[in-house]
Amino acid sequence: MKKGCRILLLVFVLGFLVSCNNNVRISGCPNGEIVEWLDALMINDVKYQHDFPDSYDEQGSISIEKGEELGKVTFMMDEHACSDHRMENGDATYLPKGTSIYEVNGYPSSFIVAAEDKVYVVDENKEAKTAGELYPLDGLVKNIYIESTEDGSRLHTFSYKSKEQFIQAWYQLELDNPYGLHVTDKFDGERIFLEIELNNGVSFRQLYWMDSNTFHNGAIGDDEIKKVIVSELEKMEEK
Repeated sequence: MKKGCRILLLVFVLGFLVSCNNNVRISGCPNGEIVEWLDALMINDVKYQHDFPDSYDEQGSISIEKGEELGKVTFMMDEHACSDHRMENGDATYLPKGTSIYEVNGYPSSFIVAAEDKVYVVDENKEAKTAGELYPLDGLVKNIYIESTEDGSRLHTFSYKSKEQFIQAWYQLELDNPYGLHVTDKFDGERIFLEIELNNGVSFRQLYWMDSNTFHNGAIGDDEIKKVIVSELEKMEEK
């Protein structure tokens, strides 16, 4: 995935689906509007996205084993849906109708799924009340990285101790509405890019705001998780 596309992850906060793909005018939409989408799908009332840093952009590789089929794509939004379309179960932005969606063995299907040759990571699950319910990380994380806010490259790797402390604290964090946090300026100030790499090589990013101690998915940080992040930032600066 191109570095420029990665930086657009900030638009998650606003609830828009935007990508770096070609613009397409849709007949039947207001003024033949140009609609752009992130690579996303929805099944079993959970929305997933693929627009995350892929470890093969760095030095690693992805190794997954597909499990049981969860369902199929019933509607492809690209070239067929207007910008006010709200995703429903079976919708996908770019996957053709009839594409099978699978579990990934060893990982909860509420966390990641696979379709075609890509892995999709949960973006929105209204049943999740805590960060741990949204992203169940325990035993599934290989590394956590601090990334460059300029090009998304990896700048620093968390120590094993810090990684485990982060995961332990993560489970207790409550989730708030990301849009509400945005309009109350919680997403202002210093921003940190954290990349979480799973054991199978799949990676996804968390945007973290130091001043408000919040994450882009709505997780509200506590003293412990802020302490871990600050500690690793200081180690990076000492290099």
